[in-house]
Amino acid sequence: MQLQRINRRLVHDETKTEASTAVLPLPEICIAALQRRQKERELAEQAAGELWSDYDFVFTTRYGTPFEPRNFNRRFVDRSTRAGVRQIRLHDTRHTCGSLLAALDVHPRVAMQILRHSKIAVTMEVYTHVPSEATRRALRKLGKHLGKQDPE
Repeated sequence: MQLQRINRRLVHDETKTEASTAVLPLPEICIAALQRRQKERELAEQAAGELWSDYDFVFTTRYGTPFEPRNFNRRFVDRSTRAGVRQIRLHDTRHTCGSLLAALDVHPRVAMQILRHSKIAVTMEVYTHVPSEATRRALRKLGKHLGKQDPE
């Protein structure tokens, strides 16, 4: 399910594609963070008592209601600032993920699955930004390989 603002209303709707809802294994750090969030949510539910609205979202207000998208973005900026990381738009975290996967030499098809793209071109052309050091390493590697070829 996804939540978005359409015509001034929050709409809880199905995701765009079936692949968007497929199960994706998570790194341990993500699992730990989600488990911590679940405990926080349970405490918030107890504190809210009868005022709690159960929308079954992971990230909610202190009363269980969904965050307004702008408020969610503000919280993202606030937490990024407190963590001392460079400010980027929330949506750009997908680009960051794609770039990190490329820098870690993850096969593009695997990155495509993780990012939930239907076309590899989207993954490679839009979401993957290879850092310049990785480019230099690749060119050095290519140069060494070409230097080993037998002259004809």
